[in-house]
Amino acid sequence: MPKNSKVTQREHSSEHVTESVADLLAHEEPVDYKCSVLNVTGETWDKQKDGEEELDAENRPAWNSKLQYILAQIGYSVGLGNVWRFPYLCQKNGGGAYLVPYLVLLVIIGLPLFFLELAVGQRIRRGSIGVWNYICPRLGGIGYASCLVCFFVGLYYNVIIGWSIFYFFKSFQYPLPWSECPIVKNGSVAVVETECERSSATTYFWYRETLDISNSISESGGLNWKMTLCLLVAWSLVGLAMIKGIQSSGKVMYFSSLFPYVVLVCFLVRGLLLRGAVDGIMHMFTPKLDKMLDPQVWREAATQVFFALGLGFGGVIAFSSYNKQDNNCHFDATLVSFINFFTSVLATLVVFAVLGFKANIMNEKCVVENAEKILGYLNTNVLSHDLIPPHVNFSHLTAKDYNEMYRVIMTVKEGHFKELGLDACLLEDELNKSVQGTGLAFIAFTEAMTHFPASPFWSVMFFLMLINLGLGSMIGTMSGITTPIIDTFKVRKEVFTVGSCIFAFVVGLIFVQRSGNYFVTMFDDYSATLPLTVVVILENIAVAWIYGTKKFMQELTEMLGFRPYQFYYYTWKYVSPICMAVLMTASIIQLGVSPPGYSAWIREEAAEKFLFYPTWAMAILISLIILASLPLPLVFILRQFHLVSDGSNALSVTYKKGRMMKDISNLEDNDETRFILSKVPSETPSPMPTHRSYLGPGSNSPMEMSSAPNGRYGSGYLLASTPESEL
Repeated sequence: MPKNSKVTQREHSSEHVTESVADLLAHEEPVDYKCSVLNVTGETWDKQKDGEEELDAENRPAWNSKLQYILAQIGYSVGLGNVWRFPYLCQKNGGGAYLVPYLVLLVIIGLPLFFLELAVGQRIRRGSIGVWNYICPRLGGIGYASCLVCFFVGLYYNVIIGWSIFYFFKSFQYPLPWSECPIVKNGSVAVVETECERSSATTYFWYRETLDISNSISESGGLNWKMTLCLLVAWSLVGLAMIKGIQSSGKVMYFSSLFPYVVLVCFLVRGLLLRGAVDGIMHMFTPKLDKMLDPQVWREAATQVFFALGLGFGGVIAFSSYNKQDNNCHFDATLVSFINFFTSVLATLVVFAVLGFKANIMNEKCVVENAEKILGYLNTNVLSHDLIPPHVNFSHLTAKDYNEMYRVIMTVKEGHFKELGLDACLLEDELNKSVQGTGLAFIAFTEAMTHFPASPFWSVMFFLMLINLGLGSMIGTMSGITTPIIDTFKVRKEVFTVGSCIFAFVVGLIFVQRSGNYFVTMFDDYSATLPLTVVVILENIAVAWIYGTKKFMQELTEMLGFRPYQFYYYTWKYVSPICMAVLMTASIIQLGVSPPGYSAWIREEAAEKFLFYPTWAMAILISLIILASLPLPLVFILRQFHLVSDGSNALSVTYKKGRMMKDISNLEDNDETRFILSKVPSETPSPMPTHRSYLGPGSNSPMEMSSAPNGRYGSGYLLASTPESEL
């Protein structure tokens, strides 16, 4: 150090020396800006650990393009529910009138919460565990609860993909194997299989050939080896798509996200050319306005919005965490939300065009069968020929002629009409038959496709679409597990992905026993709904009330380059938490009012029958809900009473090269004094970052929001403990 420096003078003189910041910095050793740390707590700095964190932030994978990312989010949010759940709810809850509550709730609940998850993932650049540990360590259980729910959902969701794979390979034959009932030999006589004759060919193929289902959940029946093999194929596909993270899954999304739209458009064009398609679409969109006043309709619409966007699972946060920080996630949230909605409407058009065609086929079949009954009654003089209108021609009987004849007979034979066993054969009755879920995809739709020209081609396309829809959602669901675990515990991506798929396959064998379909129903109804609702409410509270809506809005402004609409401020702070609390209350009431049960297929009766869950199944059901929710109170208690470290007492600051404040070495004496002892706080250049880490309730952090003009965040250096320190 030069002899004339003020520091040297102080060593050889007893005079008071006022050292300048510029002089101190001028003679400071060269600083490695990436590794310089200000240790506030006085703890030893672990250079190796900090270097690993910095390297991890620098080497975090990123999407190859914006298109790849958007397709990944679309593939995740647009799933099987858009095809077989939304059309059913639309039909059940007022047709076109159902779209009004759905759109309203999409705007005030879905879009804001979807935007919130995209924003926190992109800002913090971690999976769900890291994000919520960072925002509020005491609510860090949110991330672990999300992982558990993803695991439960992934277990049974991949079973549905396995079913689709089975039907896909069975579609490569003509005629389709579910188009006719099988013939069995009874001695020397060939007869139709009784179970099939009493139900239908497609119903028989689903319950007996595919599932080989038992009569109740208590009858295990052993493994169904065909479904076990299909489940293995399904998990293999997921594992291959996930093994390299977004580098592999991103490429898969180009096909799995776009192909379903190709199929839906093809089905729509083909469906509109079918006889009766317009009847189905008109029935679908005829609004029943009185339904809009039913609270149950709004509850089901809110639940559908909630699950359609994949809120709370962690997949949205995981995908968003691989974005650049200046990505416009507000545009992404709006785009994906409304693409999801329009996909649901497109799928509804397709479904009801096809079901309208099927309803006409079934109605004609009904007319023919009942006309034969009437002819038999005429030939045996049970009915008089005078009851038949003169213009009716039994060889070319239309539905209109039959309905006219039916009303006449019902009026004349009023006292004995029920004994005749005639059906009204109304098209409206066929269209009103509500079908959802597996019943829609594997029974109603497959039956309709048997009447298509070139039916194997359409069947192959349909089930390939279901496989791709399921695969896109499974990649997002698995990302909700793998991304936070890999980020938090630094395990090898390939090893953890393969290991988790093998473990999930082994646990998932419960769903491919003969009673497996009943376990799928149990997990679908109870493993996710209530825990996820609680998770999303706590996410909303953590950001809006603990972290602070104003602060979050300010950070979004700095990150996006523009201030989001005030609409989001009020929805995050007030509207969404209240709506989600009401939804949670309604869900709890619904669970209490509706006794837990399932629809069992009774082989002897060839019909479905509602059964209550036995005691042991109820214990599993309750355990699923408790286990998925357990991390929330557990992590809170452990961190509240300091039984585990939450990392909130350690504060380090990383100096970023090229991001320091204005050249301090050029400060004048007056500037130096003002820099250190400014009487006007607003004039003091804030040395702290614009983002402050959570220090626990009641703590007063010196790091407040600043509007310093330098850099994107208006700060000279960022927190080293924050995962975005390299951005």
